[in-house]
Amino acid sequence: MTEQIRRKRGLRRRRLKPLPIRSLAPNILTVLGLCVGLTAIRFALEDRYEAAMSAIVIAALLDGLDGRVARLLKGATRFGAELDSLSDFANFGIVPIMVLYIWSLHGLGGVGWIAGLAFSICCALRLARFNVALEDPDRPAWKRNFFVGVPAPAAAGLVISPVFLDFLGFSSVREWPLFLAIYVGVISFLMISQIPTFSGKGIKIMREQVLPLLLLVALFAALMLIYPWQTLTASALLYLISIPLAILNYRKNLANWTAQSGDKETDELVE
Repeated sequence: MTEQIRRKRGLRRRRLKPLPIRSLAPNILTVLGLCVGLTAIRFALEDRYEAAMSAIVIAALLDGLDGRVARLLKGATRFGAELDSLSDFANFGIVPIMVLYIWSLHGLGGVGWIAGLAFSICCALRLARFNVALEDPDRPAWKRNFFVGVPAPAAAGLVISPVFLDFLGFSSVREWPLFLAIYVGVISFLMISQIPTFSGKGIKIMREQVLPLLLLVALFAALMLIYPWQTLTASALLYLISIPLAILNYRKNLANWTAQSGDKETDELVE
């Protein structure tokens, strides 16, 4: 009996063991991003759409930082990974489409709501597929430069881009809810499709390219501060243009890899 009590006390002490701050910092960023993202819905309900867009952008920036901070501080945990996934679904699968629904899609009634549901469900499926995807040991290195389908953050930026056009003076876009519903459907399909899109994870920067890259980042930051809606609109257009380019690049790499693999197999057969 005494031995069992000691074991229970030992388990309690292990559970109550203090956590290092490096394990909490990424989760704090994730929770902050979630709070900022959900607040965008309140701003939309108050017709403060510029504040709503700013909140979504800040939430996206915080989402991009939490994972990098976790790796930098070596504070990645399973709890943090699950929290980050839930935050991604809220910030990229619910908040943008809710803002778009309040802004225009509600004019279609049930059809607008169905378009919003389709986007959220496709985002959930996209994130679930990403979370359960296992690294294939035989996967060629060049495939690391591509995503399968449009990532959730990019899809969120694309689906909310019509609001940017309203800020730029194209207010008539708001009066085309049927067109917007079709547009949302296309973006939803791109998320769960097998279409390859560019990924920056496999890109390596040469030392002589570091300074030009930092200059471009500074220029982009300046444009975001001075001309935020123009910059975001241009970014969305450039991303849409990059999709067919990614498909062509993927097919080219696949053809080269297949040819090389075929040559290797032929050489092995000859030997």
